[in-house]
Amino acid sequence: MTTPLKITLIGTGLMGLPMSRNLLKAGHDLTVWNRTLSRAEPLAQDGATIAPDANTAISGADFIITMLSDGFASGTVIEDALAAKALAPSAIWIDMSSTKPEHARAQSKLLASLGFGHLDAPVSGGTKGAETASLAIMVGGNADHFTAARPVFEAMGRPVHVGPSGAGQLSKLANQTIVAVTISAVAEAMLLVEQGGADPAAVRAALKGGFADSIILQQHGERMTNGNFEPGGLTKFQVKDLNNTLDEAAGLGLTLPATENVRDRFQHFIDAMDGADKDHSGLYLELKARNGLPT
Repeated sequence: MTTPLKITLIGTGLMGLPMSRNLLKAGHDLTVWNRTLSRAEPLAQDGATIAPDANTAISGADFIITMLSDGFASGTVIEDALAAKALAPSAIWIDMSSTKPEHARAQSKLLASLGFGHLDAPVSGGTKGAETASLAIMVGGNADHFTAARPVFEAMGRPVHVGPSGAGQLSKLANQTIVAVTISAVAEAMLLVEQGGADPAAVRAALKGGFADSIILQQHGERMTNGNFEPGGLTKFQVKDLNNTLDEAAGLGLTLPATENVRDRFQHFIDAMDGADKDHSGLYLELKARNGLPT
């Protein structure tokens, strides 16, 4: 059995809640905090300690995980904790939020200057991956810190050290680019077969195992044809990640035309179709509207 570690997780939303449960299942000593405390309270029956505020949660922890909306949110929690001197000596901060690589590098530099570790470790796999502890975890930062944190990561999924600070977030941007463009392609394919008279479920079964197969085809293709757009991956966060991708590309002097096009379509889905809090597979609805079909 894994040696229990003292861990704090900040942000028990759609992803943070099941991630917390898997840390508890692995036998770790877990304290949690969420700005809306009612979203953290269900974890008490699983064995977590519910802290009244973030700094109380962080105090004494060996590892602090933030699973928040963006780098600004995680940066604020880090700065507040440092100001309150809440971090234990040699604590390692693991930011599993999806942020900009520059935010990860700045946070790492700040924490390192005060003797603390930092890893940027965004994830892929959505709520299903979080629930089944099968998340793909892309980790940037010091290799020794990664080794120390491996038992934390392995309770939640499959970690891979991808490079220095910021590399985890860069990997996540690459992931989100592939996800977004593939959602667009799957939406077009599902609409084509549906309107052409084929059975979309049968087509997905026929494509399974071939070059066109993917988790997005099987999971989001089913969502599209069943009209299930309850959030797993929120559209507003997809747009945030695509904007970060395009900002990073611009800084490197790159143009990413497919990414820019699909970002604009997701933004239209938010602005014109109230899609911000729908699952990102809801781009299918934008495609149907574009074709004059009822949504």
